[in-house]
Amino acid sequence: MDSASIKELMCTRFAKIHADMPVVEASSHLIKLEMLGSPVIDDTGTLVGWISERECLQAALQVVYHNQRVATVKDLMQSEVLTVSLEDDVLSLAQQMLAAKPKIYPVVDASNKVLGVISRRHILHMLDQKLAELCQKAG
Repeated sequence: MDSASIKELMCTRFAKIHADMPVVEASSHLIKLEMLGSPVIDDTGTLVGWISERECLQAALQVVYHNQRVATVKDLMQSEVLTVSLEDDVLSLAQQMLAAKPKIYPVVDASNKVLGVISRRHILHMLDQKLAELCQKAG
């Protein structure tokens, strides 16, 4: 079965989150774009980390219910991030996603600049289309 490429499946619309941004602001960006998480980038678009709804929820609880200081993204972001490149195989990535790996990955170029993100949902959508095509051929 021919699968689509990472480039065809990835989403280039992701939250532009920077390390010095307050977590509550990053959270707002994730909510607006309905994202589970997003790459943290520097001014050149290079990947420096990852922040998810989980970290944002943690910070929001601290602010709202415990009156603690507002954290910045760099305080809570994950700095070791699994990434994919445009050359990676989609089906291998899907197999990797079945394990206890992230649900969403930043797609980066050779310079570690973020090109987009790819998630389980993107791959599942492609597989759903392939299944529909197979059903049409069989019918």
